[in-house]
Amino acid sequence: MKYAFIREQAGCFPVRLMCRVLGVSHSGYYDWRDRPESRRAAANRQLLVEVRRLHARHGGRYGSPRIHAALRAEGHGCSRGRVARLMRAHGIRAVAGRRFRPTTTDSRHSLPVAPSLLEQNFRAAVPNRIWLSDITYIPTGEGWLYLAGVLDLATRKIVGWAMRDHMRTELPLSALMMAVQRQRPAKGLICHSDRGSQYAAGDYQKQMTAIGAKPSMSKKGCCFDNAPMESFFHTLKVELVHQRKWATREEAKRDLFA
Repeated sequence: MKYAFIREQAGCFPVRLMCRVLGVSHSGYYDWRDRPESRRAAANRQLLVEVRRLHARHGGRYGSPRIHAALRAEGHGCSRGRVARLMRAHGIRAVAGRRFRPTTTDSRHSLPVAPSLLEQNFRAAVPNRIWLSDITYIPTGEGWLYLAGVLDLATRKIVGWAMRDHMRTELPLSALMMAVQRQRPAKGLICHSDRGSQYAAGDYQKQMTAIGAKPSMSKKGCCFDNAPMESFFHTLKVELVHQRKWATREEAKRDLFA
């Protein structure tokens, strides 16, 4: 890999200097450079081109697992380990997350709270049996934009969402109604959320009763009780929100929708 690095940088720095810094023989480098390229090396070189293309296409958001999945979807036969080694050797990595997070859950209320029906058992055999809900924040130049989502536990797809400049009950209620209209779930659906006032509110619970759904709520202060939903929002933040600066809420809405 040192020789490959020297070849890549040969137009920018003297070869002898790079060999000395990297602790390799310059004659050994020239022997390696002039040697016929092996089939494996040629295949890796072509694979690296495809890896860089997909990494750029997805805005630098993909790490080796999803780059590998994207390559396989296009018909490239390669192992996940091989993709990871290539990306590591050439400094290609996914964007990293941040730690700061404002609170969007207000559990200091006297409204009725439902017990947790999941107990962190995040498995569903078929769609529209268990939905997870939560609210997150999006910073813009106009202030916070709040996003409510509904995730189907079986498919891990977002089946309903809503965006507002507030996080009153109307916000998650709109996301729930979108999910209901799109999916038409049967009675007995479990709708799990945190114990925030928006989800415990009368209007939200009335709608749950109207569609024949059973409410379920996380334990107080336990984000692990809603882990798949938390994981989705984390991915959204890392791959999109932390990479953008929106002047208006409308700009943020367009990008989030896309």
